Amino acid sequence: MNPKDIAGLIHPTLAVVVVFPIIGMVVNLAWQIRQRRLQTADKGKSKIPPVVGPEHRKIGNWLTGSVVGITLVAIAYSIYFKGIFKDFKSENMTLAILIVTIFIATVASLVFLYKAKTKLWRGIFATLTGAGIVVLGFQDGVFRRDYEWAVSHFYYGLIASILMIFSLAIVPEIYKDRTHKWRKIHTILNCLAVVIFLGQGMTGSRDLLEISLSWQQEHLYKCDWQNQVCPDSKSQTLSPEILVASISNYPTLAQTNKVLASGEFVTITPGEDTQGTAEIIQVGNKTQVRTTSYHLRS
Repeated sequence: MNPKDIAGLIHPTLAVVVVFPIIGMVVNLAWQIRQRRLQTADKGKSKIPPVVGPEHRKIGNWLTGSVVGITLVAIAYSIYFKGIFKDFKSENMTLAILIVTIFIATVASLVFLYKAKTKLWRGIFATLTGAGIVVLGFQDGVFRRDYEWAVSHFYYGLIASILMIFSLAIVPEIYKDRTHKWRKIHTILNCLAVVIFLGQGMTGSRDLLEISLSWQQEHLYKCDWQNQVCPDSKSQTLSPEILVASISNYPTLAQTNKVLASGEFVTITPGEDTQGTAEIIQVGNKTQVRTTSYHLRS
């Protein structure tokens, strides 16, 4: 594993070691608070100590920070290794500075959100924190799985982060509100958050299966993802100057991934569009020619 691969493990490691244990503690304390409230209303007292309330709030604050933090770690990894910083050019300096500034501003907004006392400032810093995560999340290099957005680890994480930020912002209102409106909103949204966290666990595990080590990527790029086949160990790469393929019934070969069989020989010579490399690959018991930017002709 190289440094890029090791850096890629930071996000899932934090999720397993930090975030999900905190989720378990917060949910457990929330359940105890609910049971204590019901027991007190019914019998006038409860064996559950009143300390569960302050503990729930304290650990809930930890959860917000850990969820937002782990989200920023994942986004930073994607932007650095796959986005603008991957092949950095001087003309991108302004955008790079802007991205770094937004990262700093997002973290600062979260810190100020913890310290804000008035409703106005809590709303401002919550909005700035959420907006920063959204803007950073839609930078180049961040894999969002837009073609399957309903099961996207990115979108689940984005929603979870915003819900956690909102929950942190409304905590003082919960204690002030005698109608329990904010408490009900808090409960409903965080029940939704628990479901999203379960989805995070499943989609995150799926994505880990799909992410390869750096040294494996060059080989995997040669695979046919639509047909779910990859070249085997017998694959060979030929130079663009001449490609001799053993085929039958195909005097002209002008498209990629044409299924070949043993028989006649066809010589493919370079032309204006012949750049890169072409491969003869074995897929099962069939031979195929896989090309990149070739125009193949007999």
